[in-house]
Amino acid sequence: AHPASAVMRLGFGDRGATLIALGIAISAIGYLSQATMTTPRLYYAMAADGLFFKSVAWLHPRTQAPIVAILLQGVCAILISFSGAFEEILRYVMSVELIFGFLTVSGLFILRKHDAEAGIPEGFKAPGHPTTTIFFLVVSAAVVLNSYYKHPASSAFAVAIALSGIPVYLYWRNRNQRIAAPEPSIGATIP
Repeated sequence: AHPASAVMRLGFGDRGATLIALGIAISAIGYLSQATMTTPRLYYAMAADGLFFKSVAWLHPRTQAPIVAILLQGVCAILISFSGAFEEILRYVMSVELIFGFLTVSGLFILRKHDAEAGIPEGFKAPGHPTTTIFFLVVSAAVVLNSYYKHPASSAFAVAIALSGIPVYLYWRNRNQRIAAPEPSIGATIP
């Protein structure tokens, strides 16, 4: 918020600096509220698919809210808040989140090409596509590259944390497949 406030202060005085700081605070609260609502649903979906502890998929009987998943997200948020300064935590999050945002938005080109080849009419409308999509990709790539250039250690650590999820996922997927596979009976032939 400091660079934005400084620029607004130069152009519009203290009122401008206050206004941009307020806008940044509202944006941060909006981001945090959506993350608080969506992340527990990811834990819930993983557990419901057998890719995480079953208890995390428990829904409250009256509200149908994933209570265990929400508590898990709360514990994770508390642990993260004690792990470093705000700027450092922000670097961890942004260096990885923008990579996944980049990959997700890139998928729009693949989906559009696949739909066109299959003769499927365009379903989801992305305003300004492909111009806005390309703009988002360029800006995201620039922010990620800048983060890696200025803070290589924390950016690499964030990517290592994200990549550590691969063996965890493979473990749960293989565990789920072993549980789902029926045991052959004695004397049965295995193909």
